[in-house]
Formats: sequence, C-alpha cells, structure tokens
Amino acid sequence: QVQLVESGGGLVQAGGSLRLSCAASGGTFSMYAMGWFRQAPGKEREFVGTISWSAGSTYYADSVKARFTISREQAKNTVYLQMNSLKPEDTAVYYCAARRAYYSISYYYKKASYDYWGQGTQVTVSS
Repeated sequence: QVQLVESGGGLVQAGGSLRLSCAASGGTFSMYAMGWFRQAPGKEREFVGTISWSAGSTYYADSVKARFTISREQAKNTVYLQMNSLKPEDTAVYYCAARRAYYSISYYYKKASYDYWGQGTQVTVSS
C-alpha cells in the first residue's frame, strides 16, 4: 500500500521561502506522477503542480509558476516542493498525491485522478 508523508510546513513571513517534503513508500514509483495540492480554509483543494517520477518533467498551476519548484530525489523516494516569494494567499494545507502516469505530465492536474494522498502539512504565510 502506497503511503505518503508530508513534512516541512510552518509559519513564514511574506516574501520568505519554505521547502516541503513528501516521503513515499509502499510502491515502485518509476511510472508515477507525484502531485502537490493545497486547500485553504473554506475553499476547494486546488492543484499546485506535479512531477513525473521517471523523467522529472513538471507542470504547474499559473498561480505558482516561477515561484514554486517541484523536484524529486529518487534514492530517498522523496518529492520536494520549494516555495519562494511566498504570499499570504499561499496559506493552506499542502497535500502530496500520487497516481500512475501514462501520458504527458500536463494531463495530471485534476485532484480526482490521484489515487493516494498524504495527510497534509500546514503552511501559514503572515503579511
């Protein structure tokens, strides 16, 4: 059974940076897409970005493009979300998700298509 565990959340001032980690276990992830989503209070869970585990190709939501970067470290079965130039509107619970990927990484932006989810980690950006 695939398990995902996020870490690295916390409180940061606007303009600051934070790096989230997602440790994956219980599967062979070479054919997976690993996504990041976030959910602010009172809002729906939204797509942040995703990465192809094998190729390392990425796809981002427009709202975070050029500020956030997703990477993976295959030896550690870990995916990272580097967040720079943080804004108060980035405040949310951030979730890692995984699914098998068969097409271009840009296909995998819908939360309903992901099969496995972590428990989430809180990110709070103060103004």
